[in-house]
Amino acid sequence: MAETSDPQLDVTYRAPVGSVDLKAFDDNGNSYEIHACHDCLPWHAEVVVVAGKVLVREWHAVGCPQFQELIRD
Repeated sequence: MAETSDPQLDVTYRAPVGSVDLKAFDDNGNSYEIHACHDCLPWHAEVVVVAGKVLVREWHAVGCPQFQELIRD
């Protein structure tokens, strides 16, 4: 993962980050498996409760292809 001067392409530890909230459980109450992102270094996740719902908040570099796909959906 090479450094770049364009923050939209930076996926290093110094990259700007953004988050997306995802369902923690499917419609049957089964939890989702969480795997680390292989496309960006600052990826991490946390469990949050928002409006009474348990969610997984994933943090990615804003230039990460997986993050871009998640926020596009």
